[in-house]
Amino acid sequence: MGTNHRPLVLLTGASGYIGGRLLRALEAAGWPVRCVARHPEFLRSRVSSATQVIQADCLDRASLAPAMAEVQTAYYFVHSMGSAGQFEAEDRQAAQNFADSAREQGVNRIVYLGGLGNQDQALSAHLRSRHEVADILRSSAIPVIEFRASIVIGSGSLSFEMIRALVQRLPIMICPRWVEVKAQPIAIEDVVAYLMAALELSVGQSAVYEIGGPDQVSYGDIMQEYARQCGLRRLMIRVPVLTPHLSSLWLGLVTPIYARVGRKLIESMRNPTLVRDQSALRAFNIRPMGLRKAVERALHHEDLEYAATFWSDALSSSGKPASWGGVRFGTRLVDSRTAYVSVPPALAFAPIQRIGGSNGWYFASVLWQIRGFFDLLVGGVGLRRGRRDPHALVAGDALDFWRVESVEPDRRLNLVAEMKVPGRAWLQFEVEPTNHGSVIRQTAIFDPAGLSGLLYWYALYPIHYCIFKGMLHQIAAIAQHESAVATAPA
Repeated sequence: MGTNHRPLVLLTGASGYIGGRLLRALEAAGWPVRCVARHPEFLRSRVSSATQVIQADCLDRASLAPAMAEVQTAYYFVHSMGSAGQFEAEDRQAAQNFADSAREQGVNRIVYLGGLGNQDQALSAHLRSRHEVADILRSSAIPVIEFRASIVIGSGSLSFEMIRALVQRLPIMICPRWVEVKAQPIAIEDVVAYLMAALELSVGQSAVYEIGGPDQVSYGDIMQEYARQCGLRRLMIRVPVLTPHLSSLWLGLVTPIYARVGRKLIESMRNPTLVRDQSALRAFNIRPMGLRKAVERALHHEDLEYAATFWSDALSSSGKPASWGGVRFGTRLVDSRTAYVSVPPALAFAPIQRIGGSNGWYFASVLWQIRGFFDLLVGGVGLRRGRRDPHALVAGDALDFWRVESVEPDRRLNLVAEMKVPGRAWLQFEVEPTNHGSVIRQTAIFDPAGLSGLLYWYALYPIHYCIFKGMLHQIAAIAQHESAVATAPA
């Protein structure tokens, strides 16, 4: 079949880890794709010119009808794992809206990625919700191809990033009981291969396929394999307890997994997630790679400092954006300052483009770390998300406890805060050319929610004043230094 005659594919969750990888595979294979996103401006810079991006929200049923027009296959990768509220209720409502709209618009097939887990056992809330979503999608009477997977191994995946950080940072690990629970990990390349194959599968009714690699191992085994391939020696001390709350805080402190997601992830590990039905091997010509090769490939991408998509790119990873409806906002509070540098805009913007993650925030690093620590304690994202790429930013990128709202190369960077604050906060950097150089403007904006927001701003203003003043000074100094180095005679 020629690519010009292929039917339109709808993709949800394209800003997330699985969806982002699948998007690239669909585009490379020539499938016409329409992505739906709550914030399309975060996604447009990441898709090809032929891919459509349309604004829609699965919690807003009316927005889904235009998105599903003329669609034959719809991929459903929506979940509320990062939500601070009742994520099961949100998952239920989103799935019902999607199923109803798909039926009304004549969608022929839904492809869904859920989680492995024996329904005869007491499942965690996370896995229980994954199974419930599949049931709701099937209630539409549209054939649903459901894949159920355990741990996904790949550079940037939630599970792999947790394993990587633990092994790299802790030579001695105190391992709770969940570290010993058996799972059947699968490489991200194999997951994408199954999802792509579902497009060509001849099916007249719903089907469930359990997918996994050939190895049945524990998280501890995966950690040891990662350590072996990195040439590290790690001592693992087992303790016979499972404490999701304490373990999630521990993960938040030493890995990029912040407490809210960490707890749900750990709770889902209390049951084995093993393949019991081998029908996927009969229905698809795909033979998943083993753990050793999966880790090797993930490390290859990591060594190149490249992960095609990152788990925290999903906007849901920081929870649903807070709604301040009914709360009167006072006048926005602004702290703006400028610095002149005798360098062109491109060189003035370069250190701004690299800010955060392993590059740091240029001034008072200890204070930034303390702020991230306290954010973790109150259920926020902390600083551990880092950044997707050490040198480049695009709209939608997670940047420590900020999110890139927009970026104009060599001119402007707008960050919106995702840490816990009593209001809304932004940090903006602008570079404007002058006759003999550039002016860098740094602006902190806070929209306080009531009295608590005002108290927060004024209580921390002296600290913020010092931090932001020092940060701008360092950005200017770095820009001047790099310009001098670049123009120095050889």
